This record gives sequence, structure tokens and C-alpha cells, in this order.
Amino acid sequence: MTSRYDQTTNPDWLLDGSPSAFRTSNLRPLDCTSDTAALTTAVMTSVAIPLNVGEKVTNISFKSGATAADTPLNWWFALYSPAGALLAQSADQTTTAWAADTLKTLALATAQDITATGVYYAAIHVKATATPTLIGRTLGRAGAAAAILSSKILAQTSGSALTATAPATITAPTAIAAVPLCILT
Repeated sequence: MTSRYDQTTNPDWLLDGSPSAFRTSNLRPLDCTSDTAALTTAVMTSVAIPLNVGEKVTNISFKSGATAADTPLNWWFALYSPAGALLAQSADQTTTAWAADTLKTLALATAQDITATGVYYAAIHVKATATPTLIGRTLGRAGAAAAILSSKILAQTSGSALTATAPATITAPTAIAAVPLCILT
């Protein structure tokens, strides 16, 4: 779903709750058919999300699936530019619980005015004894999330041993088959 739908004729707008402000996502909720194991502890997962010039991103949301975070130590969301440079991060949620089947919305430290249309990356990081599963879609194999279906990687992992701070860039990304639903507002 995008923030660019025709509100009078598009059922996606109604299924989104008829938002009156900016809202976009990388997947339509009805296309989320999996409870994905998209996360690895202390590794960042990021998903492609198209944004248009003039949009303003204030919050990032992900929804856990059937598995809650077990003993989280650090977790945060971040927004990256099309070139993979960090634009903004939420506050580290440290040991805050994240239950199963729960939408978590975190505010970016600084709201981001989009100055160039492109494919940006919304990221999630959870360091925990066990990471939560995330609602989304599984493409079957990691290669499908890369250049086979799109010229952009749809979902990827990067970094290791991460804690409270998002890395300055997305470095050495690896495509993954699990594409979690991400909503930007």
C-alpha cells in the first residue's frame, strides 16, 4: 500500500483504516501470508520501501508474529537512504518486552523529509535470547528477494554483533527470502 492511493476508489485505503495522513508500506496486509523468521539476534534486517519526494517519515512499524521476543537486550528501527546511508534511528528499546502478535511503532529520533524519490530501506534490529517472528511474506528462497523479481533487494540482512546503535551504512547485505511487513507513517 502506498500513501498515493485514490481514496475514493482504492480498497487498500479502506483496509488501511482510511488514513488521513501519510502512510505507506512495503506489502499489502492481505499479501502477508507468513509468520517469518526474518530476524537473527544482533543482525539488522532491512526491507525495500519506495518513497516519493515531499513525503515525511516520522514512525516505523513492524508486527510480531506467533513468537515474542525472549529476553530482549536491544532493539530499534531505522531508516536508510537508497544508497544505504543511515538517515535516522529510533531510540533503543533495551529490555522492553515485545509480545507475540503485536504491532510496534517507534518514532525516529528525527522525522525525515524525503527530498528524492527512490527505494529506501526500513530496518529492524533485535538482540535477544530469541528474536520475535514477524508478519510478512516468504518468497521461497533468498535469490527471489534479490535481482530475480526486482532490480532492488526486497529484504536483506547486514551487520553483526549490533547493540544499541544502527550502523552508519548498510554494508555487505545478504538477500533473504523472508520479507517482513513494514509500515511508515
